[in-house]
Order: sequence, then structure tokens, then C-alpha cells
Amino acid sequence: MVETNNKSKETKSSKKSEGLSKFEKYLFLWVGICIIIGIIISQTVPGIGEAIDSWQIRGISIPIAICLFLMMYPAMLNINATELKKLGKNPQPIILTLVSNWIVAPIVGAGLAAIFLQGNEQLIVAVILLASSPCTAMVLVWGYLAEGNQEQNVITTSVNTITIIFGYVPLVALLTGIQNIPIDRVALLISLVVFIGLPLLLGVVSKKIIVNRKGEEWFNNTYRPFIGNVAIIALLTTLIVLFSLNGTSLIENPQELILVSIPLLLGFAIVVGYNLLITKLFRLKYREAIITVIIGSSSHFEIAIASAVAIYGVGSVAALGTTMGLFWEVPIMLSLVYLGKYLRKRNFWHSN
Repeated sequence: MVETNNKSKETKSSKKSEGLSKFEKYLFLWVGICIIIGIIISQTVPGIGEAIDSWQIRGISIPIAICLFLMMYPAMLNINATELKKLGKNPQPIILTLVSNWIVAPIVGAGLAAIFLQGNEQLIVAVILLASSPCTAMVLVWGYLAEGNQEQNVITTSVNTITIIFGYVPLVALLTGIQNIPIDRVALLISLVVFIGLPLLLGVVSKKIIVNRKGEEWFNNTYRPFIGNVAIIALLTTLIVLFSLNGTSLIENPQELILVSIPLLLGFAIVVGYNLLITKLFRLKYREAIITVIIGSSSHFEIAIASAVAIYGVGSVAALGTTMGLFWEVPIMLSLVYLGKYLRKRNFWHSN
């Protein structure tokens, strides 16, 4: 009877994973299409950039702010206070992930940006913004697909969401300061409050209200999937707007996106390699190791894009540079899921 129930649970989990993967695994394709659409709009609709850029309050673009807020809110629904109480149960994988997210990845990103992007301050900042922001949303999808420890996944993403509040601005300020790159720290702080603090508050409050009124099952199976779809639409809309504002510049200077891809891809390779090695050295089992590798190697591209827009503007090179983090992360994370499963078959980690 127990085995039957377990198989039933595994089947449901598998179906859930499969459902989650249908759109996400092709997200890089939709991103590419939105980039093309944005560039076409920039060339065919006169004055579109100036019109969009004029809708702002104190330097913050209203359309982008709305889209970015809708992108951030679903991630805040992942915070689970009950799960956070389990931190002491098996802290080692979580500690390893935090070290990768807050020390290894930022240092690697900033170092590679300094090497390959000399003289391109906005692109350097774009890489730093991406490297300094651990993911709190898409990793839940990748964790399901990789058949990792979902309890660890939820705990770690919840911890990352909280640590971003306190660590993101100081870390970005430190890494840009080391390279003598001036940034508007007030704008960076505002982006943190608007795109992390407010969604976090709304997420906690709305989750409590909805669960009390409709039940946890309705919240998880109806509300969250709907909000997730809204977030994806907001993400793709943001990309169209960003590239419609700077399409002409991109056509004339496509090398900028190619240039920023070099440190991004090398950074992924180094950080993924580090996480594979460290989980092997600490003798983690597969289900814990793969979650550590996935979360420790990913970035929170939503807050990176929001910060770049707040600091440099909607049509800035920095904003476009952060979108390349999204473009590359999706296929890389999906490949990491399959790599993890392959390494499990090869007994790279201890089996659970």
C-alpha cells in the first residue's frame, strides 16, 4: 500500500514537472522572438521609443515598472515560513548554495566583466547585477525537472529571497566600487524597495488571505499557475519594450550583446563547474546536490533588469545587457537538468 501511494505521488510529481516544462524549456526561443519583435517595432513605428520613455515618474518608466512588478510578485509567493523552520535539519547543502550565490558567483562575474568588458561600464554593471542576484523563482521549475529535493529547493529560495533584501545593494555597490564605476545607489535602493520589498510584502499578505479564504490547494493549483502565466507575459512584454527602445542602436552595434555574452557564458561554466566539484567533495547525495548546483549557478534576471532600468534607463545598454543573462540562462539551466540526470546514472554523486 505504501509503495502504491509513493508511486502515485511520483506520478503526480512527474506530471507536474512535465506541465511546468512545456513552456519554460522553450523560453529562450520566446525571448529571441520578443527581441526580434522589439527591434522590428523600433524600425517600423516612428517615435515609439520616445513615447514609451516619456511615461515615467522620477526616472522610473511606468510600463516597465508595472511589468517588472508582475514578474517579481510570483517569486514572492514561494516564501514558506514553515519550511524556513527546517533550516537546521540538513544545513550543509543550503550553506554551500549560499556561498556560491553570495561569494563565488559575484566574484567570478565581476572578475570576468573586468577582463572582457574594459571600457564598457554599463555592460560591466549588467554582469555584476546578474552575478549578484541569486534566483528565487525559475529554480523551482528546474528542481522539479531534475527530480531534486524540493523541500531543500523551497527552503533555499525562501532564504535567498530574504537575503536579497539585505545583501543585494551592498554587494553591487562593493563590486562596482572596487572597479571605480559610479552608479546611482539611490536608484539601486529604490529598485530594491519597489521590485523586491513591495512584491514581498504583497506576496506574504495575499498568500495568507487567499489560503485562509480559498484553501491551500486552490492557492497552489489555481492561483499560482495563473499568476505564473501573468509573470511570463510581463517578462516577454518587458523584453519587447526594451528592444523597441534601443533597436536602432543594436542594429548598428550588435557586437555589444555578443561582447557581454562572453563573461556571462564563461561565468556559467566556472560556477557550474565549481558547484559540481564542491557537491562531490562534500559527498552530497544526488537529490540535494542537484538542487545546490542549480540554485548556486542561477541568477535572478528580473531584479537585474529592474536595477539596470532604474540606474541607467529603459533604453540603456545595461538594461539590454541584463536581458542576455535571461537569454542564456534558460537553455543552460535546462541542459544542467539533463547533465545532472546523466551524472546520477554515472554515480557521480551518492544515490539517495
